[in-house]
Order: sequence, then C-alpha cells, then structure tokens
Amino acid sequence: MPESGPSHILGLVMRRTADDATIVVRRLWVVGLLVGVLICAGVAGAQEASLLQPQGLDYVGIYALRQIDPALTGDGVRFGVLSRSVSYKDGEPQNDYQPNLKHACFQTARLRSYDKGLLAPGVSAHSTAICSILFGEDAAAATPFLGSFFYQGVVPAAEGHIYEYFHFGEQYLFEQNTPAVDVITASFGFQFENWWTRGVESLAEHAGLPVVASVGNGTNATDPPLYPGAGSNVIGVGVVSSVKTGDPVIDLMHFALAYPDQSTLGPTQDDRSKPDIVAPGNCVVAGATDDRSYTTSGDWSSFAAPVVAGVVGLLVQTARQDPSLSPAVSPDGGNCAIKAILMSSATKLPFWHKGRLTTEDDREVPLDFVQGAGMINALGAHRILTAGRHLPGSVPSTGWDLNEIDRAQGLPQVYRFTVDESMGKMLTATLAWNRHYGQTFPFERIAAADSDLRIEVWAIDPEDSSNDLLLDFCDSKVDNVEHLHVQMLPEYRVYELVVSYADGDGQIGGQSERYGLAWTVGERSHANSILWHDLNADGVVDEADLAIFLANRNLGLTSPDAYLIGDVNMDGVIDGADLESLFANQNRKAEWHVETATN
Repeated sequence: MPESGPSHILGLVMRRTADDATIVVRRLWVVGLLVGVLICAGVAGAQEASLLQPQGLDYVGIYALRQIDPALTGDGVRFGVLSRSVSYKDGEPQNDYQPNLKHACFQTARLRSYDKGLLAPGVSAHSTAICSILFGEDAAAATPFLGSFFYQGVVPAAEGHIYEYFHFGEQYLFEQNTPAVDVITASFGFQFENWWTRGVESLAEHAGLPVVASVGNGTNATDPPLYPGAGSNVIGVGVVSSVKTGDPVIDLMHFALAYPDQSTLGPTQDDRSKPDIVAPGNCVVAGATDDRSYTTSGDWSSFAAPVVAGVVGLLVQTARQDPSLSPAVSPDGGNCAIKAILMSSATKLPFWHKGRLTTEDDREVPLDFVQGAGMINALGAHRILTAGRHLPGSVPSTGWDLNEIDRAQGLPQVYRFTVDESMGKMLTATLAWNRHYGQTFPFERIAAADSDLRIEVWAIDPEDSSNDLLLDFCDSKVDNVEHLHVQMLPEYRVYELVVSYADGDGQIGGQSERYGLAWTVGERSHANSILWHDLNADGVVDEADLAIFLANRNLGLTSPDAYLIGDVNMDGVIDGADLESLFANQNRKAEWHVETATN
C-alpha cells in the first residue's frame, strides 16, 4: 500500500512486543538484601531487611550506582515514552495508552500525557508497567505475594512525557519537529521499515537523540527484529530471561541468558546485527486496575527497553553535571557516543560470540545475534562516561570520544594507551555512527552519504615497529556499528585503536563522518558461570541440560545457520569436547538453586 499520510500509515503492520497473556502471580517471600535505608517488617521465613524492587535493576547495577551517587535519579532528564493504545476503532486509537496515574508509585512522578484530545483517556497495563520501571517510587509498597518492599524505578525524579504514538508521529516525526525530551523509548514495533520508522532514524540522526526500542519477543513470536528497534540509528534491546527455579522470588532476583525463543535475534532482513544490547525484562511492576497492586511483567523485551532507556537517562544526567562530558549529549552525534558507551560497557554473558555459531565471520559481523554487545551494565557505562572524553593521541585505557574522520585527508584517527598488566585482560571497544536520512516525508535513506568505517586494535612494540601486531579488527559492510572484544597479549603493554574508512569499498559519501567511540580494559566476565552448563537455567546441571545439548548439537548438524547454545569451549562447533565439559559439571548447583519435587 502506498504511503499517503501520517494517520493512515501509522496503523499498518504494527506488532506490540509485550505479551498479552495473563501474568501468573505467585506467592513470594522476602529474602534479605540491604540496598537502601528503608527497614521493612520481616515476613515468615525471612530476616528483617530492606528489599528494593525491581530486582532486575539491581542485577544490572542501577541501585549500586545510586549508592555511589544518590543524586542519580534522573533529575532534570526528560523522557519521551511512545505508547500504543490498547483499542482501535476504524484504525484510530481510542486513547487507552496511558499509565495508571492513580497508582501509589506515581504519586510524586512528573508525568504528562499527549494525544489528539478527541477521546477520554484510558489506561494501558503495558504503559503502566513500562512507566513504573522508569518513574515509579513507593516507599510503602506491599503485596500478599512479596510482602513489604521499597519500589523504585530507574529514574524516579525524571520527567515523563507519554505520547500516544499516532499523535507523536503527526506532531514530531511527520514534521521532523524535535520534541523537548532527552531520551526516547518505545516498546512496540513494526515488522517492516516504513516512513514512521525512518522518521525516527532521521530524528535520531539530526537531533542527536538517543532512541531506545525493543526488538521483539523471539522466535516464538515469529517476527524478525521489529522496527524502530531494528533501525540503524536506534539502540535495539533484547531481553535477558529470568532463571527458572519455580520460586518467583528467586526468579525476580537472578537472570540467565538471552534465548532466541524469547528474545528476537538478528540479523535484520538487510543482514545487520541486532539487537545492540540486552537487559532483564522480568520486573515487579505497578498494576493497572487499582492504586496499590503490583505484579510481575515477565520475560518480554517491552520491559527490557525501559531498563536500558533509564540507564541512558542516568548517563545524560551525569554528562550534564560536568561540562567536560557534555559532548555525550550533543545534538551533533551525541546519540552515537551514548550508544558506544553502552555497548562497550555491556557484560558478555556465557556463549557470547559474533554472528551465529561459527567463528569464520567474526570480523565482518560486529555483534552476537541474540545478545548484541551483551547485557546492560549501569556501573560500567557510568565508569566509561566519567573516565572522560579523550581526543586521538595518547589516552587512558578507558574512555570515549565524539569526533569526525575526514575522508579527503585519508588519515585514520589513532588512540594509543598503555596497560600496566595485560595478562588475562580483555579489550572492548565500540565504534558507532549514524546512517543518513532525509528530513522530509517519507524520510528515505540517503545511501550515497553513508560511510563504511573500520576499527582495528594493534599491539605495539615502542622499540621496534616491526613487532607491531594487528590483534583484531571489525569491518562490517552493512552495519553502522563495529565492536571488538579481544584478549590482550601478556607480552605487550601498549595498544592502539585505529578508526578509519574501510579500504577498497568504492564509497562516494560525504567528506567526513561523525562517530562515537568508547573503549575499556577489564577482566573476562562470567568465566565460571554455571550457565555454561545449566542450559535450562533451573540452577542444576542434570539430564534436562543434556537433552538440550544433544538437541542443539543435532540441529547444528542439520541447520548450520541456526543460532545455538552449547559451544562451551567456544571453538565454533558443538561437539564431544563440550559434552565432556557438561558431564564434568553434572550435578553442579547454583547458589540460588531451589529444590523441588521435579529436581
């Protein structure tokens, strides 16, 4: 169908990424976790303690970051939350897109809704859950299944501008009128790119706005990565699933992996890597039907996206407090710097690898097709941001830059740093830049202006350049992000990151390209995690994991292009060596394992 106008087209082909099934609420008991100052009354079987919810936020370091800097609550940051109505009549939204503003967790929240104003507003459980993860705060929260707890979202002091998405499309995308917000997040999507999603790409590019969107709910949902989350200039978010112990309180506190059946995997239809990053989705969230109830959201990418968007908001707040960090929020490419920082700080979960199972495409495919760059790490992202912006030349081993590379000069940008001890260390670096789009409807991509950039890491011998070694590089021909995660060499202390235009690609784009770059040196993550062998994430390595392993091995033989979990030694194939490792860990139990009748 031809694209003819904003209202008519906005309703086409859209699939919401939240599950509409009933969320099962089970009895929980409080476990002790001292994270704040509220001392709650204990319940049966638990010590007197303070439990902050959602625990998924604690898992990725958000509450720990707030302990370091209690002022990091999103104060002064403005969020644009794009929400879809629940009901439509003749293709028109019926305005039931708003969060339940009567809920106790929103009593001090700074929220405002925007729509055409033609119908009375209605409440959406989907929007309520998303907004509570972002903006909720309730010091006296309690439910029969969890007991008493302190509820606190990622950015409880931020402003929330809740847009009905038809209205947003007409007022901001169609006119390319930048909204008065600092971060945009969306938890719905389209199967295919259209003018609306290209309008989002254009807005991100020309306003430097970080846009965070969910990519979908896995192969069980049958959809490819959904737009705008699948877009080039957008931060696409997949979901890290809870562990599966059968005890909901444990499942809310501990998380496993991003699984292809629950978190939509790449590549996109044009072979780009998505998602960019993953996050926990199963959170305690506000109920939509009254002013005190809480429930659980479940493992859906809709609820992972606001976790990532909230971390972006904390970075925005931090950058505004220090003038030296202000380029990270620049309208001229600030979204690229934020994206690079998030992805370089992400935690690699077990089985992270570029592309699918084989290793042969690792230098042309920048990301894991289901984990992206890894799981959001709030502490790590804040550490990279506050390490400061550093221009090419001599730089520290952790930092970031927002810069330009000039095609006419043909000179690379080189960042040289020294590491005191390289043994066992990993270097992670991300290069991100925008694809280019027109600013008038239908916002077509300007492919002739696009660039193909490349990132390399060299181990340097300052005394003898003939010993310099190209340690790794990343040069995708279709992505506008390049990502490195490489083990450093104990015999080298000096390294260089080199950003350049890719050679021999026949590009005829613009004379320069603005890019964001972030890098850090750290330890290998999750080397001893039980999740290398506990493939069903129930807390024990047993026959059920063996069955999953054998099924994945057989699928790998019949479907080489499948994304598979089970390559424990990361040699690019699921084989007997991995099986031996599984047997060697048989009956191993996680510290969060719960004995049940079926275990």
